[in-house]
Amino acid sequence: MTKGPVLIELDEPAPRVADAPPVPEVEPLAEGRAMQTAAMLAAREPSRLARWFWQLGAALVGALVSIAAWNFVTELVARNPILGWAMTALIAAFLLVLAAIAFREIAAIGRLARLDGLRQAADTALADNDLAGARKVTQRLQSLYSSRPATSWGRDRFADLKGDQMDAASLLALADTEILTPLDVLASREVEAAARQVATVTALVPLALADVAAALTANLRMIRRIAEVYGGRSGFLGSWRLTRAVLSHMVATGAVAVGDDLLEPVLGGTIIGKLSRRFGEGLVNGALTARVGVAAMEVCRPLPFAKGKRPKVRDIIKRALGGLFTSAKT
Repeated sequence: MTKGPVLIELDEPAPRVADAPPVPEVEPLAEGRAMQTAAMLAAREPSRLARWFWQLGAALVGALVSIAAWNFVTELVARNPILGWAMTALIAAFLLVLAAIAFREIAAIGRLARLDGLRQAADTALADNDLAGARKVTQRLQSLYSSRPATSWGRDRFADLKGDQMDAASLLALADTEILTPLDVLASREVEAAARQVATVTALVPLALADVAAALTANLRMIRRIAEVYGGRSGFLGSWRLTRAVLSHMVATGAVAVGDDLLEPVLGGTIIGKLSRRFGEGLVNGALTARVGVAAMEVCRPLPFAKGKRPKVRDIIKRALGGLFTSAKT
């Protein structure tokens, strides 16, 4: 048996360290930049100076347009009465349409305020264990959905069972289960569709800022449809205010800054880091869209979620993004 070092001669020269290929750079994990940017843009509060600028600018432009239109019509009536009165009728019709749009926006804000008032009354009844207050809330809830076919069976069942409830919590929980469950299902489908759309656009469209625009547009549409599901159909101003309320809450709580913690349990360990950068961003943006959707459901519902009824974001992600993930992995 040989003791000591053994020298092995090589026919080829030993490799040099300088000839070794460079170590490939590891791409950072996806962070959902599109959704974070869209949320920051939507939740940003304009400064007081900016509000004054836009308000005074709108007033000035409106005054100039009104004076110009008045001078134009009066001069036209003086030169050609028939054409002048025809133009007057056209402007009057346009103003009537503007008034109808303004009335619709006011009505939309009123519907959202009605939902918010119901939710606040329910919170108060739960906090005080006020059975009489809870009964008033459920009466308002039944009146709100009296014309909704999707809730007819639940309203009938609630009417049969509400007399057996002896406290505010059980009465509101029964109303939540019987009346709002079908609407929760519809709202969850809207969230899944929006999450799937944002994930697909982010993964497939390589254009700069296209993913941010797609994320913001899809989330605005999703929040508006969720409000419509719960009876708070909103106009443009109402949708924008509702979106800002939802995203401001999420930004304040840091909910838009996390994505992989939701995807890893659903899609499997550290698999996100093994995917392409673009596809990983799509999945994270879709997951954050699902978070926005659940937050919008909480804001738009006329009742707070009963214990254990709040939709789980991971379940929504699994249903919305599971097919996309399986196809891409294959």
